[in-house]
Amino acid sequence: MYKAGVLTISDKGSRGERVDGSGDYMVKVFRDLDIDVAKYEVVADEQPLIAKTLSLWADSGEVDFIVTTGGTGISPRDVTPEATRSVLDKEIPGITELMRADGYNKTPTAILSRAIAGVRGNCLIINLPGNPRAVEEYLDLLMPVIPHAIETLQGRMGDHP
Repeated sequence: MYKAGVLTISDKGSRGERVDGSGDYMVKVFRDLDIDVAKYEVVADEQPLIAKTLSLWADSGEVDFIVTTGGTGISPRDVTPEATRSVLDKEIPGITELMRADGYNKTPTAILSRAIAGVRGNCLIINLPGNPRAVEEYLDLLMPVIPHAIETLQGRMGDHP
């Protein structure tokens, strides 16, 4: 069983002024897939807070992967990619390249996303947008890849044929 962390980045959500539709949806999807949601939190759009939370979760060994939602756009308060990049050991650009390309076919403005993905230690971290519909579409796109990435990071994959 894999262990997930779900981190929602939302000023209004962190103050209780907005329901966390995207994070709640991810938690449901992961539980339906028998993935243990070991960590879940809603934090404000503050780069140091986001970076600290990602670092603590990734380094704790309590999660195999972390999926964030929110703060990936181009507004002045969108700082999730910067916070994420600051804690990564390696980036995995193919994940977000696929997301933007697939998203563009449905919504051309998807290419404005600055989401990134990468690795800290043996933990996979992926930024998703804050829109619940986009989260649904991107999780469908990424779930076939996430187990392979986790197993590779944790050294559970054998040699390639």
